[in-house]
Amino acid sequence: MRRYGVVIEQGPNNLSAYVPDLPGCVSTGQTVEEIESNIRSAIELHLEGMAEDGEPIPQPSTLAREIEVAARLPGTRVVD
Repeated sequence: MRRYGVVIEQGPNNLSAYVPDLPGCVSTGQTVEEIESNIRSAIELHLEGMAEDGEPIPQPSTLAREIEVAARLPGTRVVD
């Protein structure tokens, strides 16, 4: 079993997700639960297609972390 990093972004009307280690592997959904299910299916299909085409399956290498920063933008103040 492999564990791929997934980026989930909020769009104007829904969520979208992509897998940096698998270019072209994307999905959308209305909730986090839906997007997790959808991107899991998309990853499985993507990997199956790569295997059928004889392409090497990339090892997961993306590491994601949330980094908290105090942004100081012109005309704003930082609120704790």
